[in-house]
Amino acid sequence: MWGQKINKPTKSGQRSEPPKKIRIIGGVWRSRLLNVLDLPGLRPTTDRIRETLFNWLGQDLTGLKCLDVFAGTGVLGFEAASRHADSVTLLEKDKNAHSNLIANLALLQSSPVRGVIQILRGDALEFLRQQADSSNNLIFIDPPFQQGDLLNQALKEAGRICDDSVGGGIYVEFPAIRSLEEIELLLPDWYCGKHLEAGQVKACLFRSRRG
Repeated sequence: MWGQKINKPTKSGQRSEPPKKIRIIGGVWRSRLLNVLDLPGLRPTTDRIRETLFNWLGQDLTGLKCLDVFAGTGVLGFEAASRHADSVTLLEKDKNAHSNLIANLALLQSSPVRGVIQILRGDALEFLRQQADSSNNLIFIDPPFQQGDLLNQALKEAGRICDDSVGGGIYVEFPAIRSLEEIELLLPDWYCGKHLEAGQVKACLFRSRRG
């Protein structure tokens, strides 16, 4: 296990505003821009964190079935699709964010990828509970930080439905004020193989202890 801390300078007392555009950093859709809505709790994963994450995962996700719950801008799921994932399902509950996901995918499809991309609207926990055991290989979990219980429940379900034997794992972002040990307790059959801290965000890629 190893960790990495990324310092992100901020102005004292100034609230960070989400960008209006965010770019895909790798794969077929590299440098393509996604529209970002200004919605409560929407916090797109930064370029720097995504670069680190896909260095952990590798740049070719061929063979992986991916799930991006609490998709928001969809940038994590779109990054996976851009890197040849076999399938990517993006799930978002908010009506406006869901519509924005569909619009962003329509713009990206001018450069088709080979995997299947599905965008769904619905409750993330309900969806996760309906999934069969070991039915996904890579799961992105990044719920609104102010709803800590969502993260707790989603992680417990993710541990059941994720099979990382062919690669992937469970990727989670959570507030830096929460300890890594606290998050690990929610996934007793998994361990945090890679992690980083960037400003007020901690991120971890969990791998199965079952091998």
